[in-house]
Amino acid sequence: MSDLEPRLRERFTAYRADVTTQVVGPGPDLARRTLRRRRQTRAVAVATAAVVLVLAPVVANAALNGERSAPVPAQTVDPTAPPTTGTLPTPSVSESPSSTPSTAPGAPDGRISRAQLLAARLDLPAWPSVAPESCTTSKVRLATSSNKDFVPLLADIPVGHADVDADGADETVAVVACRYGEALAKQVVAFDRNDSGQIVPLGRVVRTTDGIEDIRGLKVTTAGSIEVRVADLQPCCDIPTYWAQEQQRTYRWEGDRFTQTDGPTKFGKDPRLTDLRLTMTYKLGAFVENDARQYLTTVLTVKNVGPRDVERISFRGLGLGEPTGGDWSKCGKPPTTEPDNSVCMLPGIPAGETRRYTFEELIPGGARQEYMAPQNIAVTHWDRQDRRWRDLTPDDNKVTLNLG
Repeated sequence: MSDLEPRLRERFTAYRADVTTQVVGPGPDLARRTLRRRRQTRAVAVATAAVVLVLAPVVANAALNGERSAPVPAQTVDPTAPPTTGTLPTPSVSESPSSTPSTAPGAPDGRISRAQLLAARLDLPAWPSVAPESCTTSKVRLATSSNKDFVPLLADIPVGHADVDADGADETVAVVACRYGEALAKQVVAFDRNDSGQIVPLGRVVRTTDGIEDIRGLKVTTAGSIEVRVADLQPCCDIPTYWAQEQQRTYRWEGDRFTQTDGPTKFGKDPRLTDLRLTMTYKLGAFVENDARQYLTTVLTVKNVGPRDVERISFRGLGLGEPTGGDWSKCGKPPTTEPDNSVCMLPGIPAGETRRYTFEELIPGGARQEYMAPQNIAVTHWDRQDRRWRDLTPDDNKVTLNLG
């Protein structure tokens, strides 16, 4: 091999010299074609680099997982200019579109405390027609429930706060009331602030006499709904609180007023009540020997028209004289909640059935009966918890015994 190496070097030297003398320098057309080809080559190289940057994480991930990468279909990539520096361009981060910040001021803060409501002069929506003239609506200084005058007051129900009109700021919802007779006219009102910071009414949510007789509570949700607990009567005097039917109704702001969006829209018949009907006959009997009294026999008939059973009944107004026989012995003691000790308590009557009760007694006879006042006798429905209930048709629950 040592003899061949000098010969090979000589032949390579001669070959390079011969080729060099035959090379022709490029002319103008060749130079333009060469420049154009170089530009195309550079553009393709840049595009290829961009694709490589996109695919590099995928290929690397596949390699780390020991997977064989699948062929990637070719994509058309618009050529981009190479970076002016030697660093790779930083990929832009896609952001969710956002609205251009408004230069207008935000909505006033309508979160108002109970103390601020009591301290302010307020304009109120109109009261129900049953309210007296002293229930004013302009520049009102609300009183508290301890004030029994017939003037507007802030009810004891806690106020609520939420963005009820979707303006981005909270409003305040409260119950205001005004006494008439033994009852209160009530309304739920939403309050806000104007641009000057003054408290103004946004609108009335609901009021008594709008198909309801009492407002017992409210709750304002974070979604802006106002849930109001309403009742079909307002207890006062001798009316027990448990007589009232309660419902929850939901209201929302709809453009320029509040409308009901959920819950019952009216009260139907109370399912706890039934219809008792009372009729009566009576007969005056013979006089007692050597006595100015005579026998009176009273027959009371009670029909339970329905729709529900009655656990117990009571008769009030019996006893013009001295009991002598009949169903007096069946009378039980009156409930502890019944102030009239003369009430006769008896077992109940199923729906659709009728019961007849007879009461015999000795009463003043002759001319003395002329001075006896008419006696009203009434039947009442009671449950086993010593609660008395009103009747669906109360006018037919009483009769009058007139012996004068």
